Amino acid sequence: MKAITGLDEAGRGAVVGPMVIAGVTIDKKHEKKLHALGVRDSKTLSPKRREELAIEIENVATNMVVVRVQPCKIDTMRSQGINLDKIEAMKMAEIIDMCEGKVYVDSLEQNSKKFKQLVVSYMKNKKRDMVVENYMDESQTIVGAASIIAKVERDKAVQEIKDKVDYDFGVGYPHDARTIEFIRMLIKKHKDNLPPFVRKSWITTQTLFEQSWQRKIKDFVLGNKQQCKEKSNEN
Repeated sequence: MKAITGLDEAGRGAVVGPMVIAGVTIDKKHEKKLHALGVRDSKTLSPKRREELAIEIENVATNMVVVRVQPCKIDTMRSQGINLDKIEAMKMAEIIDMCEGKVYVDSLEQNSKKFKQLVVSYMKNKKRDMVVENYMDESQTIVGAASIIAKVERDKAVQEIKDKVDYDFGVGYPHDARTIEFIRMLIKKHKDNLPPFVRKSWITTQTLFEQSWQRKIKDFVLGNKQQCKEKSNEN
């Protein structure tokens, strides 16, 4: 068997829910079959189609490794000075060490050579045959397969959170108004003790915290002015 492995992630920029990194290994002879089925970058596929293709990928995969990096873990590592690129590189290296064959990785940095060096620095076998380039989820079917598996797993994780809180907060990204409103609700309810599925170190969360405090200060000042006005009227 001539094995090939693809790696990709989902949820890197999300403010709610985990970042998911997936590694998919197949016999290279099955690559054309997956391509013919329409396996490609998960962002170009509907949720239903991703789930259908995930089953096809699982049927031909000789190995699949999926890692959920929870928000609380991301926050802790960032507080220790480990940025998101390094976190992803560490987890990708762990996956690569568990997989066979030539490896294809979708670069998370514009400078793909720099990102490859970062991933290799965490790998046990630093001489693995590996290609790291930008947009490989579009150019390589095996990376598209990893993209689909990562996205389906991320969607499952998000749905688990929605079921737990009984609230539809959308996709969990900063651009989603429902997600922003959800975090505002959590801040109002939990103050700075937010649930572990929210990334507290994200600028989005910190900005919403600041806005919450600013509103409280404004309400406090307005309340004092009203009290002073009422006392003045009494006199």
